[in-house]
Amino acid sequence: MRWIKEIGPVAGAIILALAVGAIVTALTGYSVPQVFKYLAIGAFGGRYQLAQTLTQATPILFTSLSFLIAFRAGLFNIGAEGQLYLGAFFAAWAGFTFNLPPVIHPVVCLLFGAIAGAVWGFIPGWLRAKRGANEFVTTMMLSYVAINLTSWLVAPGGPFHGTQWANQTVRVLTSAQFPRFLRGAQLSWGIVVGVLIAFVVWYLLFRTPRGYELRAVGQNPLAAEYGGINVPRNLILALTLAGALAGLGGAAEILGTHRRFIELFSPGYGWDGIAGGLIARAHPLGAILAAVLMGALRAGGQAIDRAGVAPTDLAAVIQGLVILFVVAPELIRYFQRLVRR
Repeated sequence: MRWIKEIGPVAGAIILALAVGAIVTALTGYSVPQVFKYLAIGAFGGRYQLAQTLTQATPILFTSLSFLIAFRAGLFNIGAEGQLYLGAFFAAWAGFTFNLPPVIHPVVCLLFGAIAGAVWGFIPGWLRAKRGANEFVTTMMLSYVAINLTSWLVAPGGPFHGTQWANQTVRVLTSAQFPRFLRGAQLSWGIVVGVLIAFVVWYLLFRTPRGYELRAVGQNPLAAEYGGINVPRNLILALTLAGALAGLGGAAEILGTHRRFIELFSPGYGWDGIAGGLIARAHPLGAILAAVLMGALRAGGQAIDRAGVAPTDLAAVIQGLVILFVVAPELIRYFQRLVRR
């Protein structure tokens, strides 16, 4: 079956990466059994550990979907981190500005987050389609603009600085907050929204004419144009949708986890989304599993650090090895396609 052929190489790459990680751990003088014990326990050792894994996986799922929908159209969205920040800020703004019923308020916040991210994705999409500007450069530049803009908005003297002791907004209203599944854990309905959105993206890409056009443009833009597909329009659409998905991720993170916008709240979820999208082989349903893997690595790495069995840097090395071994073949194929074009 096709899914077995796809999962097999990924599983093999993960095992190989963990083996190399074990060698690195041993060479640096730390206990391999202890490190991998806490890596596993920290990710899946109980319901609270699993909740932490899924909490970490939630924004990564959204940014993975953001990356892969652009990737399917032949584009490389480097700017998910900035789109995530803008979506988070505008969702928080809607959360503490409007006083709406509990069911409606989170939806409005999600819409604000999606629109903010979509605008930030539309700009590089338009520049690529109409001016030929490389989306590597434009999405990355706009990402830094978004991150620094939101930092200024909540800095002392900024228009939305909400507290004296931290650069953050005021708390969103209770009516805007996602309910949490476990007392004492941050896992919220954001993960449910993320999974639902993954199925929506799958349906869009593989069951609609618009999705066919996006994929055709990504596979061969010249052939797509010859076949009557409007290539510029689909390039703009792909990056706009990518921005909206990343913005939704930021909104879900604020409504479910932090419940206010905090300066530099993301440890790199936008960048993790690139790895997640490639691990998933650019498939929306695969992105669910990829996000859980990435979330498990983050949660397990934190457990290693808390237990004191190894420094944070070693945990990051193990995470990086897994990402490298899984992602590298797909990246090589992508750049080979670019060269052939």
